Parts: sequence; C-alpha cells; structure tokens
Amino acid sequence: MLSIQKKLTNTFFAILSLPATAMGFALSVQISALSWILSNKYGLDIHDVGLVWAAGPIAGILGQVIIGVISDNVWFWGGRRKPFILIGGVLASLMLLALPNIDVISSSMGIEGILGIAIAVALMLDLAINVSFNPTRSIIADVTPEGVNRTKGYTWMQSVSGTLSVGAYAIGVIWDNYVLIYSGAIIVFLCSFIPPFFIEEKKELIVEKDLNTDKPATSFMEILMAVRPLWGFLVYDVYAITMRLIHIEQTNYYMEFICLGLTVLLIGQVLIQSEKDKSREERNAIGFKKVMAAHAFSWVGVHTMFVYMFFYIQDKYPLMSSIDQGRVVSLSFLILNAVGAIIPVLVLQPLAKRIGRVNTHALSLGIMTIGYFGLLAFGSTNIYIIYILMAVCGVGWAAIISLPFAIMSQKVDQAKMGLYMGLFNLSVVLPQLVVSLGVGFAVNQAENKVLIFIISTITLALSTVAWLMVKEDDDSNIQNQVGSTH
Repeated sequence: MLSIQKKLTNTFFAILSLPATAMGFALSVQISALSWILSNKYGLDIHDVGLVWAAGPIAGILGQVIIGVISDNVWFWGGRRKPFILIGGVLASLMLLALPNIDVISSSMGIEGILGIAIAVALMLDLAINVSFNPTRSIIADVTPEGVNRTKGYTWMQSVSGTLSVGAYAIGVIWDNYVLIYSGAIIVFLCSFIPPFFIEEKKELIVEKDLNTDKPATSFMEILMAVRPLWGFLVYDVYAITMRLIHIEQTNYYMEFICLGLTVLLIGQVLIQSEKDKSREERNAIGFKKVMAAHAFSWVGVHTMFVYMFFYIQDKYPLMSSIDQGRVVSLSFLILNAVGAIIPVLVLQPLAKRIGRVNTHALSLGIMTIGYFGLLAFGSTNIYIIYILMAVCGVGWAAIISLPFAIMSQKVDQAKMGLYMGLFNLSVVLPQLVVSLGVGFAVNQAENKVLIFIISTITLALSTVAWLMVKEDDDSNIQNQVGSTH
C-alpha cells in the first residue's frame, strides 16, 4: 500500500476520484453531444432522441445491480472493484469513438436505419459507464474507514470530476462537439485505466458488528421490497417501453396518472415512516428507502434539463445556427459543472460539518429549485440570464452527485456496498427512463418548450421537501464523517 493511501492524503483522494471522474467525463460528453449529434447529423426527432436516451437507464437498471453484487463477492486482477473499472473504461472509450460514426457503422453492416444503431451504441456506452460507475463509487467507501471522513472522499470525487467535466464543456464551446467526443475518448481511457493501479483494495470487506450478517444472500424479493418507493416509476417504465416496442400510439394519459398516484402514495408512505424504537438495522432499511425516494425526484428534474435543454434553446432562440445552439448548451453545462466542481470541498463539506449532510443537501436543492424557476420565468429573454441561472442550479448539482452517496453509504451493510450502490442507482435510472419516455412525449407534443423547466422546478421542489424528511445520523457519527481534514 502506498504511503499516500495509508495517510489518506489529499493526493490519494484525488487519485481515488479519477475513475469516477472518467465515467463522469464520459457522461458529460454524452450529455453535451448526444442530443445534438442525433438531431443535427442524423435527423432524429425529439421522441426518437428520447428513445435513444432511454437505452442508457435500461442498461443501468441491470448493469449497476448485477455488477455491484458480483464485485462484492469476487477477487481477480488484484481487486474486487478494479477489474470492472478497467473493463468499463476501455469499453466507454470505444463507444465514444463510435458516436460520430453511427452512419458508417450502419452502412458497413448493411443496415439502412440509423435509429437501431444509435440505440445500440448508446446502450453500450451507458452499459460501459454503469459497469464502472458502481465500482468507482463503491471503492471510495471500501478504502475510507468510517472514522476518516468518508464525506471527504465523495466531495473530492465531485470536485475532481466536476473540474474535468468543465473542461469537457469548454472543449464543446471553444471548438465543437466532434473535438469533444474524440478528446473525451482519450481522457476517459487514461483516467479509468491508470489510477486503479495506485489504489490497493482490501480482500476482506469490513462488516459492522451490530448488524446481522449471517443471513443468507439477499433474495430477489428482498431487493424488490428495498426499492418499494420506486415501484411507480418501474411500472410506468415497463408500460412505456412495451408501448414503444409494439408500436401502439398513445391516445390518453390514464396510465401516467395511475403511476403518478402510485408513486406519490408509496413515496409518501416511506417518508412519513417513523424510525423511533427501531433496531439499527430497521432504521437503516427505512433510511435507505427515504434517501432513494428523495433522490428520485431530483433526477426527474435534472435529467429533463440534460436531455431536452437543446430543444429549449432551439425553440426560444431559433435565429441561431445549430452550431451556436450547441455552443450555448455546452456553455450552460460548463457553468453548471464549474459551480458543481468548486463548492463541494470548499462549501458543502464544511457546511455539512456545521448543519449536517441532509440539511446541507436540502438547502442546495432549494437553491437549485430557485434557479429552475428563474429559467422558467426569464430563460427566454436573454442568453446571459440562462448562464447566470445555470450557475445557481450548479449549487444543487454539486450536492446531488456527492452528498447522497455519503449519506446512503452509512445506512447499509458495508459488506454489500456494491449491491446497495446498484440499488441506489435505481433512484437515478428509473426516473431517467420516465424522462426519456414520458416527459419526452410531453415535450414533443408541447408547442412551448418551457414545459421542460416547469417539470424541473416542480420535481426539485418535491425533492427538497422529501430530503427534509430524511433523518440525519447522530452528531457523533457526523463528526466522524465530516471531521477535520487536516
């Protein structure tokens, strides 16, 4: 083990952050360029673009849970997380190279349609990202003992990842999305393939003494019950995907309202559930469900912005060329990620020490809600107002991809971190599918694309309220997790 890992220095935290950074960079390239390239180069409409984006969350539903379970229980190539980081990084790099060459791939295979190949490439890219994302996050929990500021590991992850993501969007602004895609393939490969060799994993994971770890492996039914707050999202996703696959045109919104009611009911039930007089294991199970429920609303709003921002700019600023519209989107996301990179270590970590991680996260989401409302009200008046309000939204973005992992990791069995990281990821991918399939249909039908920020504002407000109902760990535990970094 290197001395930097033994001493848990800032250098080690930076290196530990690079694999997650690689996957974050790949995701940034996808966010910045996928909708743009599918719309402009390949001529797909909004609904088809949404279907392509749906491929990724489908990969995530299976990929992160399966890889999480496997990586908890295997050891090869000198690690349990390392092999999947290496494999996913190489595959993600190759799929980024495939993005601008979908037409070439289609022609070489003798396939006339672009959509099928686009879905296949997007699916493989997101599968690669999901194969690696779970291990890159789990390894942080594996190698940072509970008493040594695990929150620091995840805030560093976001700061390093966010900084490189800013670079991704800067490339798109200064040059174009083609340069971004090809440079991204190189960066993703280097950041995912080299750093794991400087991180030593323990062959035996630490098991908490007061948890009953002699139980048999988690069953499918236990997994299903663990994600009960997300059943409404799951039912709708299965319904919407089936409708698309069998080519049935939607004529009403009955199923949407049924699934919305089911979601509100199940999430409401878990949020008001009391943890008083429960065993630690029972409290952790309830807490895990509450974190998933609150996090799911965040991702409906955030993913709606990521997928359909380009179409909002198209609608509100039609006199711009498509290249300039793409630059506006890239600069908007650059600003979002710049704020997201700066404040986790400088602001969120010390603030969490003072008021707790849950309160810090809820406050950040409240600020993001204000930013979305500003975009709803004033985004069509001036490009520079969009940039200012994206900076405001960046506060919430910084929190969304850092604090929930630190909060969640304290509420699960440490020996099953990969499994629970995969289950927690369902609070991301199931809402993403709703956005790709349901929200995409609504945005496509809406004459005024401001609907995008109506949805984002409402869901971020709901997420803020939901997080306020999540119980913070006791003060001594917080001090252990967000204590001094000196």
